[in-house]
Amino acid sequence: MASRQIPRTTRSVIIQEQASAKKPVYHDAVIVEREIPALQRGEVLVRMSAAAYNHRELIWLTYVSGLYPGIHFGATFGADGAGKIACKSASCSLDSLLEKRVFLTPMRGWESDPEAPEGKFAILGGGKVPPIGTFSEYVVVERDEVISSPSHLDDVHAAAWPLAGLTAWRAAIVNANVQPGHRVLITGIGGGVAITALQICLAQGVIVYVTSSSPDKINRALGLGAKAGFNYRDEDWAKQLGATLKKENGVLNSVIDGSGGNILTQTSSILKHGGRVVVYGTTAAPVIPMTMPAVLRNQKLIGSTMGSRKDLEDATAFMAKHKIVPVVSDVLDGLDAVEQGFDLIKRGGQFGKIVIDLQRSSKAKL
Repeated sequence: MASRQIPRTTRSVIIQEQASAKKPVYHDAVIVEREIPALQRGEVLVRMSAAAYNHRELIWLTYVSGLYPGIHFGATFGADGAGKIACKSASCSLDSLLEKRVFLTPMRGWESDPEAPEGKFAILGGGKVPPIGTFSEYVVVERDEVISSPSHLDDVHAAAWPLAGLTAWRAAIVNANVQPGHRVLITGIGGGVAITALQICLAQGVIVYVTSSSPDKINRALGLGAKAGFNYRDEDWAKQLGATLKKENGVLNSVIDGSGGNILTQTSSILKHGGRVVVYGTTAAPVIPMTMPAVLRNQKLIGSTMGSRKDLEDATAFMAKHKIVPVVSDVLDGLDAVEQGFDLIKRGGQFGKIVIDLQRSSKAKL
């Protein structure tokens, strides 16, 4: 039987600039055929099996100058992806391929420093550095920037892990320092980071409360193990949570939040003295007030964004030990369904990650 050679080209989803005098400018996600770069020393070729969306990809399509620095038109979408190492040298063939399952580390510039990145921090997809994205059939990547996929996950669920898992781990374990028996509030349940933080906290033995504007999402979080949920559209949701805590003779140890705004002032009275509010995003409002009551209670407001490669390795080991399975909301059939994924994110009804299964694509190369 003849050896099957590595294909010379790969289909990839890129961001294509659209010129317009109107603001915001709506750009396009298009599929292009590109040459696969020759492998250099220390690189591997990964045949991608699955890639997952993040909200940052949707932001690119409604890009306003200066809103999202570092964007590069013509760059490939995607920070999350999993697959199999297809080649370790420029001369290999497909006979010896697809042997090791891996996912790509979603960032560069942060190796192990416990406080902050050692260098210029960058995320895969959409930029010149690093010049790769996961919405592609094949990706050439540094050999030390792939991590073995846990054996209890298929590639679709492994693709849903990296960015959300790293961000949730850094927020919950590193910055909130959650411990068994702690009471923790996780806001905006339904997004990938919030759900993963819930799963990590539950595995750590934490009592978790959640908020959402969707009763269905709250019920699904309760099904995963959350103690109680509250609709943040209710003006008195924090008082409702306070009443629940009073019945339990407890207070919050920490809050894990992705919305910003008044989260500290809303929860300060039900947060322990010295408690922590960890914010990994400001989707509701970019300013987070800190008032004197929080100061007098020695409460801490901590910014938290993704994490180091060591954090990701620690998080993945924890996930494998506890057999955590990332929650996937929708699985799409190949790169040709990419627009469907953007539509789902715009509607905002998903509970968990949206993933493209590249193996379902009728046009995928073998």
